[in-house]
Amino acid sequence: MWALLSPTVLNAALHTTQFWDGRAADLEEQAKGPIVNPIEMAIPDHDFAVARIASIPEYVARFAAAFPEAPEVTYVNIAHAIAAFERTLMTPDRFDDFLRGDVNALSEQEKAGLQVFINQGCAGCHIGPALGGTMLTRFGVVEAYWEATRDFVTPGTPTIPMDVGRFAVTHDPADLYVFKVPSLRNITRTYPYFHDGLVWGLRDATQVMARVQLGREISETDMDNLMAFYQALEGEVPAHALVIPVLPASTEQTPRPSNR
Repeated sequence: MWALLSPTVLNAALHTTQFWDGRAADLEEQAKGPIVNPIEMAIPDHDFAVARIASIPEYVARFAAAFPEAPEVTYVNIAHAIAAFERTLMTPDRFDDFLRGDVNALSEQEKAGLQVFINQGCAGCHIGPALGGTMLTRFGVVEAYWEATRDFVTPGTPTIPMDVGRFAVTHDPADLYVFKVPSLRNITRTYPYFHDGLVWGLRDATQVMARVQLGREISETDMDNLMAFYQALEGEVPAHALVIPVLPASTEQTPRPSNR
């Protein structure tokens, strides 16, 4: 069973693997998947997707300009184009300024939260420029995630069968319940949390993480400071990503999926 919640595309270029179960090595490989996923776009195969794009003259011209050495529309080039756009979706924040030496970029409480983040062991997995996205690890080192989040399951909560994580890809028992460590950039805005989207509150999600991964409970004071630190990880989304694009006009010859 694949994970229910899609990870954010913001800063995904900083990740060393894609999808919760790490089944895609990079943005290009990730981009190829959803297009032909039967529950996402209802496109029957790669050839249909290519024919649909190639039926629009302006796209043909743009692909020729973007890929002069292989100007035709191909599925590989479609993936390259999507990945190139995704690499522009970076959201630098005040924490970056702090790392570059601006000691005043963070408030005293945010600095205290960073210290909690380090002292509690969060930095052991949330590493790298994205504060995550660079490793896969077992979710539920000390306690099973499913037990720790039992209180968040209600009659009105959508649930999915128990997700086995990377095991579904490798069938290696060592990968049972292994998931990619998510990035903490923009974590205040990328709710709901976890691979199944079960927990909506960041404070709750942080406490669950401390419980299942570290076997501890974070004090209210430390939690207040952590929440402040998380605010420093809010970055600005590039202006071009907030503008609805004007798409090329379609044509009468646009192919349609067969009824199968």
